[in-house]
Amino acid sequence: MSRILVVEDEAHIAEGLQYNLEAEGHHVEVVGDGRSATERLAEGERPLDLVLLDVMLPEMSGFEVARRARAAGNYVPILILTAKDEAEDVVRGLEEGADDYLVKPFELEELLARVRVLLRRRRWDKVAPGEDAPRSEAFGDVSVHFDRFELETPRGTVQLTTREAALLRALIDREGDAVTRGELLEQVWRLKADTRTRVVDSFVSRLRKYIEKDPSRPRHIVSVRGHGYRFVR
Repeated sequence: MSRILVVEDEAHIAEGLQYNLEAEGHHVEVVGDGRSATERLAEGERPLDLVLLDVMLPEMSGFEVARRARAAGNYVPILILTAKDEAEDVVRGLEEGADDYLVKPFELEELLARVRVLLRRRRWDKVAPGEDAPRSEAFGDVSVHFDRFELETPRGTVQLTTREAALLRALIDREGDAVTRGELLEQVWRLKADTRTRVVDSFVSRLRKYIEKDPSRPRHIVSVRGHGYRFVR
């Protein structure tokens, strides 16, 4: 049974989400403000499998909740819910570490589908029916296990978020090619290629800290000036 935290200050929306998610077989907790959400995310005894996080919250915004969780090393999947269909809100949520987003009002089936995707971490968007995704890759002194969303390094094991893993896979799949930021935005974040954001660079910086011996002089995820990035095994 998956444990899901719903962070929503509108009681009727929170109750509806809880009812439908529990009907899907999940254990659901509900909090109504950002500070309570941050405190719950800081608990280590009862790890969460997914967070549904409203952006507009009392005491602390959903953006800040996501930022603090990631800064603390908590990479539980986060689905942000925003009432505005504006690119800057979506982009900011993703830049703070959210894995996906939905704009209110949304259809219940769409939300449940997004939840299933985020919980079903062993599946990959681009795998054809009957085809298995690459389960693991090794390069340098690093091994990445896509089926477990884990990265093994000499410094220990890192649990990757869905977007971190998807970005690394996108680069590995095109090993040796210079991949543009726009291509990565479309493939990994489903944003338009011309969206003004530093989210790709931010996530690349995070991956480099995991896999590079010296992140300031990367050997595996190499910058291509004015273009994007190239993966070198």
